[in-house]
Amino acid sequence: MTSSVVTPRESALSVQSLSVSFVTDAGEVDAVTEVSFEVYPGEVLAVVGESGSGKSVSVRSAIGLLPDTARVDGHVVLGGQDVTTLNDKAWARLRGNKISMVFQEPGSALDPLFTIGYQIVEALRAHTRADGKRMGRKDAKARAIELLTMVGLPNPEQRFSYYPHELSGGQKQRVMIAIAISCEAKVIIADEPTTALDVTVQAEILELLRDLKDRLGCAIVLITHSMGVVSDLADRVVVMQNGRVVEEAPVAQLFDAPEDEYTKKLLAAVPTLAAVESDKTVDTSGEPVLEVSQLVVQFSGGVGSSAFRAVDDVSLTIHRGETLGLVGESGSGKSTIGRCVAALQK
Repeated sequence: MTSSVVTPRESALSVQSLSVSFVTDAGEVDAVTEVSFEVYPGEVLAVVGESGSGKSVSVRSAIGLLPDTARVDGHVVLGGQDVTTLNDKAWARLRGNKISMVFQEPGSALDPLFTIGYQIVEALRAHTRADGKRMGRKDAKARAIELLTMVGLPNPEQRFSYYPHELSGGQKQRVMIAIAISCEAKVIIADEPTTALDVTVQAEILELLRDLKDRLGCAIVLITHSMGVVSDLADRVVVMQNGRVVEEAPVAQLFDAPEDEYTKKLLAAVPTLAAVESDKTVDTSGEPVLEVSQLVVQFSGGVGSSAFRAVDDVSLTIHRGETLGLVGESGSGKSTIGRCVAALQK
């Protein structure tokens, strides 16, 4: 590893000639080779590529989340500080304060045994303030409710005491974002933050990230395979293939005139709406293979709360050789209908 570090002008995060390999029983495996990029305050940098392209490994090295089997060469410079060789104790002081992460699966990242309010409060109290003291619990609770309000969670005072399983996927992701910005980190890593969300909720989360970037002036590194998300949110794009950067460009330039053949293939693979033509006619004259008639599913409420009707008078039929699409936002009842059909829900 070389000793000299060249820090780009005023960059929030700089990755310089980064190579990462993993020690395995079968030998050493190269995951990332000579990767370099930087992101500036108030900018969204998207790192894109197929699964296994090295995008997550590259970015996770910037927050010290690689396993012990990883061997890292090169430099990661965060706010002017080379963090490549920091130990766990030093990383604990930086995470949250200078750099934070929004994980792909908020249901897995949030602790199911604690309320969301408790988890935000603990994130706030884990880091000292500018005066060297820890935030008191009363102040931390007020700040947590303020953060939940900032990320658009409905009724934040009430939901402060909710457990993760009592929130929808989009609401849990908002909680994760609240934790990520709780200590005003200068760099936020968003690892596929909208993959498991419905399109309408995805649009809300993207709008939230865009608003936070403008309001807080933080830099966002977006890891994604969705070129639609890239076009909607990113300022610049880094394209990775087989552990290497194959192209980097402003987002408009990348979409209008991609240079690398791999980038062209990625853009060509983006699905588009088109007229569906089929010469196959489904015979609907016979008995349907599935018939749902006036289905109602109602969940009893807790003490002092009314019952909740998840499905209300739904009917549908499917014939042999037919495909029926059931779509809707989170909470619309589509999964409950499917569970009833499969006898997994009474």
